[in-house]
Amino acid sequence: MKLVVQVKLLPTAEQAAALRSTLHACNDAANEVSRVAFETGVFREYALRKPTYATLKARGLGAQAAQHVIKKVADAYMTLHATIRNGNLGPVGGKRRVKAESKPIGFRSEAAQPFDDRCLSWQHDAGTVSIWTVAGRVKNLRFTGSLDQLTTLRAHRRGESDLVHRDGMWFLIATCDIEEKPELDPVDWIGVDRGVVNLATTSDRDNFQGRRLQRYRRWHARKRAELQAKRTKSARRRLKRRAKRETRHATHVNHRIAKQIVAVAERTGRGIALEDLAVSVTGSRFPG
Repeated sequence: MKLVVQVKLLPTAEQAAALRSTLHACNDAANEVSRVAFETGVFREYALRKPTYATLKARGLGAQAAQHVIKKVADAYMTLHATIRNGNLGPVGGKRRVKAESKPIGFRSEAAQPFDDRCLSWQHDAGTVSIWTVAGRVKNLRFTGSLDQLTTLRAHRRGESDLVHRDGMWFLIATCDIEEKPELDPVDWIGVDRGVVNLATTSDRDNFQGRRLQRYRRWHARKRAELQAKRTKSARRRLKRRAKRETRHATHVNHRIAKQIVAVAERTGRGIALEDLAVSVTGSRFPG
């Protein structure tokens, strides 16, 4: 089972500058590779290396970084083509599909960049990482996280890790390969009814109320209305930050409730049966 663990980096000013320069260089290179792929019609990773690898090396990227840039571009086009095949961008000639097909894929200057074990190493005992940058190898870069995250990271990390810059903070998102537990035949079931006033109600009569979350959302709605009335660039930036903060909080609340229900089910050897909200009910205001 693949899971990801996010840890926060604590760089010095000099280390942060090196990380920022690296993201900018890698994403500038990705835009160049994307342009070549779009113009030549070559989208496969290994085929794309031939016309682009030497150019990336000349830009100052290391061998592994150059290969990861090419792979990132190839994966982006693979996702785009799958989206088009599945009809998610509309029919042939549709506005969204034409827009997607008429220009190369672009990468933000601070979009995430993957690193493998050749250009990123972890020192768990010291709580630091060593990472390749365009300014040279950055060593003794401190990281932190919860005890559960760090334990999982030490025991199960495998493969690539992504360097992310978000809201002025630096993160590493590492892939962990955890062995799945054997499937057990449940002796009974816990029914879970989901709602708005009560976020979840179980057949054991455990009730997880949503009153505090509703108050939190109403408070954010008032703040949104105040900022929307200003109609300034600063207000729009603050609206975007608030939307992310509200989403993170709601996700955390739901995750905490889910963990409690799963813990009870594991302890009692039961399975979990969720209410199917897609089922149409006669007279309901919710469409089927």
